[in-house]
Amino acid sequence: MDDRTLHVPSHTGRNVLPCHSLCQRLLRFAHQNPPRLAIRESNTGREATHIQLVSDVLAMKEHLWKNLGHDVQVALNRKEEVYIAVLAPGGHEYAVAMLAILAVGAAAVPMTVALPPEEAVYFATKSRAAAVLVSSDALRLGLQLEKLIKHQDPRSNFSCIPVAPRTWTAPLNPEDIMISTDLYLDDNAPGVVIFTSGTTGPPKGSVMRRAYTFDGALAVADHYAITQDDVLLHLLPVHHATGLGIMFFPFLISGALIEFRSGSFSPEWTWSRWRKGGITFFSGVPTIYMRMMRYYQRTIVHDTNVRQYIDGARRLRACLCGTSALPKPIADFWTEILGRKILLRYGASEIGATFKVSLSDTEVPDGSVGTKFPGYDIELSKTGEGSDGTGMQGEILVKGPEMFSKYIFDPAATTAAHDERGYYKSGDIARQEGKYYFILGRASVDIIKSGGYKISALDIEREIMALPYVAEVMVVGVPDEEYGQRVACTISLKGPADTEKPLYKLTLQKLRQDLRARLAGYKMPTLLRVVNGELPKSGTGKVIKKVLGPQFFPENLRELPEVQVWDRGQIEQKPKL
Repeated sequence: MDDRTLHVPSHTGRNVLPCHSLCQRLLRFAHQNPPRLAIRESNTGREATHIQLVSDVLAMKEHLWKNLGHDVQVALNRKEEVYIAVLAPGGHEYAVAMLAILAVGAAAVPMTVALPPEEAVYFATKSRAAAVLVSSDALRLGLQLEKLIKHQDPRSNFSCIPVAPRTWTAPLNPEDIMISTDLYLDDNAPGVVIFTSGTTGPPKGSVMRRAYTFDGALAVADHYAITQDDVLLHLLPVHHATGLGIMFFPFLISGALIEFRSGSFSPEWTWSRWRKGGITFFSGVPTIYMRMMRYYQRTIVHDTNVRQYIDGARRLRACLCGTSALPKPIADFWTEILGRKILLRYGASEIGATFKVSLSDTEVPDGSVGTKFPGYDIELSKTGEGSDGTGMQGEILVKGPEMFSKYIFDPAATTAAHDERGYYKSGDIARQEGKYYFILGRASVDIIKSGGYKISALDIEREIMALPYVAEVMVVGVPDEEYGQRVACTISLKGPADTEKPLYKLTLQKLRQDLRARLAGYKMPTLLRVVNGELPKSGTGKVIKKVLGPQFFPENLRELPEVQVWDRGQIEQKPKL
């Protein structure tokens, strides 16, 4: 292809952003007068306008380029794949790091700052990262990571590059910032790498195309009707799909204000922030909504200012929820508090958000994750785990515009993730009713094969959660010679602060009696373990069943006094009338 850029010098420089829709969008926001806020840090109280953000990105881009090895610079000039890691919690330094990496033409590999150095080495080496950009509070971890990598390979040019010295620079005059007249950056090239949770093996890096940072983000922004007047309270990890693809990039390219708060989650602080006002969007995971519900029931409901908290919640335009199923009692609580439903969705790192509930959909059934997102080709498998053979219930098979391009440096895993027709095999089971979809769970852990039946663990969890004394529940299948698998449940009970009539001891017999009107006999739990406090969670608030199932119900479970067992033929006392 002949193009004028082949006949003129490359257009680069200190104040030149690459030719890409994301950069052009941010520069247009930077030209607004008076300047509008782009980033707010709740932890520090600092705020950055769009021109401040763009100025810092340009400063960081120049510094990053100078600190990259010659071979890396050559690779970038040749438009080859280059990956650079980021160690930073949500905040201004994180935003500057991510955007500076994209601005030099590389792909960003965000990592959690909660990693021990030895685990950080895995992500850095798996992605073959040329460097790591670190925030001020992750500097020690970054230096340890550099030391470990150079110890493994003394010839490595991997370096730890602090972001802080290139932030809060003197804002440039927007008129002095240019967009390169070189060719557009390739939207098919790598843009961001999101590592999976690694529950079925070592984490795999899902390489999202550069289009993910703008066109994919624009699709989310359009769906939720995000505007420059919106303010997002961002509490979720910024190295995972939700924190990036649903929150960071969509609100960034919409010109909205992103208010970050990093560190451990505090329901007290979050309720107080809602009460203060000025927030229009919030996104959480079920664990967050559960903890906020409990704090309300234990504390706020007794506060003389309870109405102010409710009014603050109702000023939100939307509350979003993903990652895992939202139990019905929690969903019902929030519908009453908010005056509207929490907007559910379904997706994965590799495929983006495939099903979503829109702001305007008032007819979405309870428990539904919404309808198919525009442009996606979705099928429910007619064979295999969880399928009913009709195409209306089965594994979610996906083709879509926002899919990952590959697992980083792992072609075998990329191939294995798709069927012979090119559909991505999600491993999740769904049921379709009309245009709406319902998630039944993971084929590997949430579909229980017991006594010839295929049972959804999530269906059982929903019914158990409806019992007044249950705070949390996890249902798994446990191998059994007679049944194939037993229905096993781990339950955390509500305490005196959560209910007027707490149950201090739960027997399997009582649980089964209380479920008689809710569940068919073959779905009844035959194993029970009651635990104190919350169920253990991952960093993203997920209950990892593959880990906890064998932990709570090991092979010698009959020898454990903590595990209650029901056997066929066991006489159950009928409830008193």
